[in-house]
Amino acid sequence: MTEHRIGTQEEWQDERDELLKEEKELTHRGDELTKKRQALPWVLVEKEYEFETADGTRSLADLFDGRSQLMIYHFMFGPDWTAGCPVCSSIADTIAPQRPHLNARDTTVLFSSRAPQEKLDAYKQRMGWDLPWVSAETDFQRDLGFFNTEEELRPFLESGQIPPTVTQNAEMCGTDEGGYVAEGPGLSVYALGGGDVYRTYVTTARGLEGPAMAYYQLLDRTPSGRNEPPDEPLWLRRHDEY
Repeated sequence: MTEHRIGTQEEWQDERDELLKEEKELTHRGDELTKKRQALPWVLVEKEYEFETADGTRSLADLFDGRSQLMIYHFMFGPDWTAGCPVCSSIADTIAPQRPHLNARDTTVLFSSRAPQEKLDAYKQRMGWDLPWVSAETDFQRDLGFFNTEEELRPFLESGQIPPTVTQNAEMCGTDEGGYVAEGPGLSVYALGGGDVYRTYVTTARGLEGPAMAYYQLLDRTPSGRNEPPDEPLWLRRHDEY
C-alpha cells in the first residue's frame, strides 16, 4: 500500500488549481528571462578556430552553413576515449531530432568534441543521429570553459571525494576520472553578421536541463521524480544500453 497522502478528487483539484497558478507564474518568468537572454550583448569572436568536419577543415563562420545563427552542443568525447559521454549522449538524443525545426528558423545546430573525426562518425552512426559533428581544437573548448588541464583538476582528483557517477561514466567512456572531468558539456550560440561571428550565449551544467534534457522535465511530473540519490551512480545510460 502506498505511503503517499491520499485525497479526494475535490481536494486534488483545489491543490492542482493553486499549483497551476504557480506554474503559470514560472512560465511568465521564463518569458522574461528569454527576453533578457536575447538582449545580452554580442561578443565578437576574434580568434580563428579550425574544425575538422566530414567535408574537410572549416572555420567557425563556415559552420553556419548558409544560415545566420549557429548552436553548438559541446559534447564530452576526449581524443583517447572509446565512446562518448553517456549523459551527453542522452542530451544528443534530445537535440538531434530538432535539427529540421531549428534549420527552418535560420539556425544550424551541431555537436563539437575534441575526439578525432573518425571516432565521432562511428559513434554517431551507432547512436543513429543525423546531425553534423565536428572535431574541435582544444582552444575552442577551453576558451569557453569546457576543457581543464590535469593541473587545474588536481585538487578535485586528490580530494578523495570523487562522486561515484564520475567513476562510472569514466569507465563507460574508456578513460579515467581525470580524463573524464577534463572535458565539459555546454551549449554555445553564435550569430553571423557582415562576415563576422559573434558569440551570443553560453550555458552549462544545470543550464542544459531545460533546453536539452527533456526527460528530466517529464520525470519531474511523475510521483517518483528523478530519484537520483547523490551517493549512488547515475541511472543514465546510452539509449542502446538499457
